[in-house]
Amino acid sequence: MRTWVLHVDLDQFIAAVELLRHPELRGRPVVVGGDGDPTRPRTVAATATYEARARGVHSGTPLRTALRRCPDAVFLPSDPPAYEAASARVMAVLRDFPADVEVWGWDEAFLGVRTDDPEALARDIQRAVRERTELSCSVGIGDNKHQAKLASGFAKPAGVHRLTGDTWAEQMNHRPTNALWGIGAKTAGKLAELGLRTVAELAAADPEGLAGRFGPTNGPWLRYLALGKGEAEVVTTPWIPRGHSRETTYREDLTDPAEIAAQVSGLARQVTADAAGAGRAIIRVTVKVRFAPFLTRTRQTTLPSPTTDPGTVTGAALDALARFDLSRPVRLLGVGAAYQMPARTRTASP
Repeated sequence: MRTWVLHVDLDQFIAAVELLRHPELRGRPVVVGGDGDPTRPRTVAATATYEARARGVHSGTPLRTALRRCPDAVFLPSDPPAYEAASARVMAVLRDFPADVEVWGWDEAFLGVRTDDPEALARDIQRAVRERTELSCSVGIGDNKHQAKLASGFAKPAGVHRLTGDTWAEQMNHRPTNALWGIGAKTAGKLAELGLRTVAELAAADPEGLAGRFGPTNGPWLRYLALGKGEAEVVTTPWIPRGHSRETTYREDLTDPAEIAAQVSGLARQVTADAAGAGRAIIRVTVKVRFAPFLTRTRQTTLPSPTTDPGTVTGAALDALARFDLSRPVRLLGVGAAYQMPARTRTASP
């Protein structure tokens, strides 16, 4: 037997939870987001069923756009408590297996396991999740988290896929660099400017050249990803949020600086109350401003010491807001709080 990392990814999770509550909608395009009203401006889809995705509707698609692309879709309001409850049931199933379980949010988790047949274990996991929660999941198998995460994407929907160091070059070298977990379109564009368009080209790149372009840490790390490397350690302690945010999209753009400041103050008080309710202290405050039509900027203020004092957090948010040029109309405001993290015990996979 040897150690493996499995990535369990629930298929179209939010939509799947809604379909359990509305079985009559199975096979139809369903979009979940906001209050379920696709005519309401500035609301976006949280998720969509595969039938809606085939029509160009994905997470983050404005609901008005989703309605144009898929006028026969059923639109449902988002219900986070229901998704949290469903996620908890799934994670309880995973913890019944002989594995270290690291939860990565509502719909995914990494498992550290020792077995001589990871595919059989993956199928057992899928069967147990299906029988006890009625939800479907895809399972990726790898030597590390990076490989397992990519493998679960290849397995969708409801499949099992293995991607390891032995098969990395065959499965990944021909793919574009943004196929790697951690490389987005913006970084891929910068890599392309250097003539590095595929995973193979990035893997063969000069580390010093990458360091000069992306920094001494990020540059070599990009090549590290292209070689199929990644963390294999699974954290067994419960997932602890690193922060929390509140934001509001306004039906009409804000132009009055006093009104903008008042809105930021209100959001800051909300995130402070959220932190206090969770028993967490705030160490950094971030203000997000989205200007019309869609330009987004953020500013941060680090607090002198961890706190849940509303006045201190609100003052820090207003200090961050003062560093914006508010001469353009504002369509969205957000305030985020980074939490002081408790010591975490990390344990390796068995």
